[in-house]
Order: sequence, then C-alpha cells, then structure tokens
Amino acid sequence: MSLGKDAATNVAHVLVEAMPYMQRFSGKTVVIKYGGNAMSDEALKKSFARDIVLMRLVGINPVIVHGGGPQIGSMLEKLGKTSNFIDGMRVTDSETMDVVEMVLGGLVNKEIVNYINHHGGEAVGLTGKDGRLISAKKMHMTRLSPETQASEIIDLGHVGEVETVNIGVINMLIQGGFIPIIAPIGVGHDGFSYNINADLVAGKIAEALSAEKLILLTNTIGLTDKKGQLLTGLNATRVDKLIADNTIYGGMLPKIKCSMDAVNQGVHSAHIIDGRVKHAVLLELFTDEGVGTLLQK
Repeated sequence: MSLGKDAATNVAHVLVEAMPYMQRFSGKTVVIKYGGNAMSDEALKKSFARDIVLMRLVGINPVIVHGGGPQIGSMLEKLGKTSNFIDGMRVTDSETMDVVEMVLGGLVNKEIVNYINHHGGEAVGLTGKDGRLISAKKMHMTRLSPETQASEIIDLGHVGEVETVNIGVINMLIQGGFIPIIAPIGVGHDGFSYNINADLVAGKIAEALSAEKLILLTNTIGLTDKKGQLLTGLNATRVDKLIADNTIYGGMLPKIKCSMDAVNQGVHSAHIIDGRVKHAVLLELFTDEGVGTLLQK
C-alpha cells in the first residue's frame, strides 16, 4: 500500500530533520538508563528495542543500564519476603541480594537482550560483576533520629555505590559491534555483591566513557515547574536554584544530581525523558524539540 501525498511528505520531513542529528552523533556513545513503564508495557518494550537497534544501525554506540525494582519486589513477594525501604532505598540483606542478582542479572537482563536481538540487534547482557566492570563499596546512609535529633547511621545491607568502572569491558563489546546491556550490580573489594541504583550506575558509566549523552527514562514528562510545565535547557546554576526553592525534590532529586555530575565530568548533555512515550529515545535524539528535560554544563 502506497502512502498518500501528505503522509509521504511528513515521512520525508521527519527523515530530513533527523539526518543532521544522525550525522552528528555517528560514532558517539550514548548511555541510556532503561526502567519504569517502558520495561513493563509490551508495546513500549518493542518500541525501545527498535530504537536501540536503529541507533546502532546509524553508527551510534548505545550502552543500556537497566533497573528492575518492581520485578524484584514481585519476586520477593512470591517468596514470602517483605520489601523494606528507607528513604527510597531497598534494604538488601543477603537473602534479598540473592533475589536481586537472580532477577536483575537473569530474568530482566536476558529479556532485554532477547527483545533487542529479536529486532535485529546484537546485544550482550552482563552485570557489573562481569570482568569487574563495576567496583562498588557499601553505601553509608545517615539521617536525623526523630527521637534524639542526632545523626544515626542506617545499615541498608548490600546497597552500594560505584567506586570505579572498567570501561575496557564495555569498549571491547562496542568495538565488536555489540550492544552492552548492564544490570546495576557491583562487587566490592570485600568480595560481596552490591545492589546499586541504576540511575547512578548509568551516570558513572557515562562519565567513565566520556559519553556524548546520558539519557534517563522515567515515568514523567521530565522535570516540571510548580505549575506542571516542562523545564528544559537547564544548567548547574538553574538547577541549584530549583533545588533551593523545592521545585526539584523527592525521587527527581537523585536523577538530576547524577545527571549534573555526569555533565560536570565531561558528558556533553543529559536528558530526562518520558519512557511512557513510544520511540521516546529517537524523538529526543533526532528531533529539534525533543521530548524531555535537557541538562548541560
């Protein structure tokens, strides 16, 4: 079936608009944190896989870091284990860590690999433990005790933060034409495995690779002001003001902070985009307007 004249014109317009971006980003590395609704909706899974394959076909090097919190919670529930959170962080004892590794490094990781390969890509799944990709250390959290108003140390168990990234593992895969799919699990000098926030892992990997872009998929349209209007084109000065007046708070705060850290460490730009929109990654990369919040130095 042939396209009508108007439809054909629209397709041509899209391709012409996209072409300079494809040329500009060819050969560049883009780190994408994949999570939220985009990982749970069947149509969005297929849309994301096609986006990643197309990026690779036009010469961009995508590196995917994925989450999987809801899947972990579901598995723990099936096993009769309660999920406990402190300030948004999952308390991870040894038994829970076993489930985290099974779900993130196994079920979720391999599903993403399968989707991308099924749509014509060549993806390879790994965790931060493979090739000592992510060296981690235990995260130490402190907060004010409501009773004494004094600082107290909170033990989150096997929750960690990134210490170093071994980019040799990632570069080897990229040079071989593969798409790395990374589960955010690290290993410490103590030999223990650590569950690490996927946004933070994506940011640190983007820094280590000196990536062109860091893209975080979320379940919102991006960062909004107090009236719900999308904010974009932000720099460090503007971000600091938005944090000070509580426009940025809660779950958006760590996303913004890891994005600005990456930009300050040499990543050209960071993007917080709506993963609920089909082909959100392509729309952000290859159109003039984009679909989310852009952050630059």
